[in-house]
Amino acid sequence: MLFMGYLLLGAFAGMLAGLFGIGGGLIIVPVLVLSFHAQGVAPDIITHLALGTSLPTMIFTGFSSLRAHQEAGAVDWVMIRRLGAGMLVGAWLGGMTANLLSASTLNIIIGCFAWTMALQMGLNLKPKAERHLPGALGTGIAGTVIGWMSALFGIGGGSLTVPYLSWNSVPMRNAVAASAACSMPIALAGSLSYLYAGWNNPDLPEWSLGFIYLPALLGIVLTSTQFARVGAKLAHRLSPQRLKQAFALLMLLVGAKFMLFS
Repeated sequence: MLFMGYLLLGAFAGMLAGLFGIGGGLIIVPVLVLSFHAQGVAPDIITHLALGTSLPTMIFTGFSSLRAHQEAGAVDWVMIRRLGAGMLVGAWLGGMTANLLSASTLNIIIGCFAWTMALQMGLNLKPKAERHLPGALGTGIAGTVIGWMSALFGIGGGSLTVPYLSWNSVPMRNAVAASAACSMPIALAGSLSYLYAGWNNPDLPEWSLGFIYLPALLGIVLTSTQFARVGAKLAHRLSPQRLKQAFALLMLLVGAKFMLFS
């Protein structure tokens, strides 16, 4: 039954990843925290384990979503390479930063982030397209900051990448496609960071590689990749406004739950 729950979680997270370009981590992390509590995992590492397990799932959902966006002709590879280089560095630093923080501190940070996302999506707040993308150096620095924050929150970076690109006058269609592509370098570097940080931790449950819990990773990946493609195709056909409002309500509840765990 627990593994079935991971399969359902993967399907839901994958759909969101493709539809909104958010990576799915905002759903995966809180559900994994609840699951690990039920399994009796040591409280001091529950949040770290949820973050570390969430990130490698983005490698698969990002690739699946990217294929659908590539078929729609929405991928700007020059922009992605510039952002991705900085994201690799930032995501590694994000995992190392999380390892220095207590579980309660991480819960507060993630809860505040979830509430911020709820306000942004629920009120449909969008940055005005006031400028254009900077050069390679400026884009790389932005990628580093996005990568660092994404690994710290256990997300693929879409909720940060999309607003940043929209602010820089990138069309929404291309911004969502770039977000799907950039989730992979964030997920790769962040996963390695959490694996390294958690290696030899005595409180880890069986079947863990550092702060990555393999049974949950397998269950999520098996379904998320397929549903990410479905979500990406819907993103080019539907207006997601009502879905965003529903998602905003969910994020308010997620934020409250993390605050209770802190």
